[in-house]
Amino acid sequence: MSLSSPNEYFAATQKSLLDTVHSLVNLSLTGLEKLNAFHLSTVRSTLLEQLDSSRELLATRDFRDLYQAGGTFAQPQIDKAIGYYRGLYDISAETREEFIKLLEDGHAEINRTISSALDGYAKSSSSSEVAVAAVKSAISAANSAFENANKAARQVAGLAEAGVAAAAGATSRAVASAAPTKVRKAA
Repeated sequence: MSLSSPNEYFAATQKSLLDTVHSLVNLSLTGLEKLNAFHLSTVRSTLLEQLDSSRELLATRDFRDLYQAGGTFAQPQIDKAIGYYRGLYDISAETREEFIKLLEDGHAEINRTISSALDGYAKSSSSSEVAVAAVKSAISAANSAFENANKAARQVAGLAEAGVAAAAGATSRAVASAAPTKVRKAA
């Protein structure tokens, strides 16, 4: 970028920030649309499944059939709940990754603009080399800290993902093992 005045640098930085804010708003709205569509789909399918389950329960003839039918409803409902929360997590994780990428791109653009401005300042004043080098060193240290924090946050997100998967599996197994056994017919 070869901008000649501080005003041009400021204007370019402000334009970049405005573009980033616009993209963040769009990402937020897209995430909200996905979330609403997911909720609507889940509510629709749950209502239809509950209607089918109610019909099946109403068709039972005695207590034994009712007990067995009731036992068969628990596991699918738990699986559906786990799937629902998994879907919510997936939508939020996807949106989070898009936000992170956008912010990383914005961060890189700001760094390029500042570096270009510092280079222009260094060329315009021969006595400013030490000050420019110090500022560039501070920016480099800040970028390193940003990258380390970002890496740590991604590792935490990975651990959370593994925890969610383990909890979902454990819940599903626990419900499956607690499902009622068949009632023996009286002789």
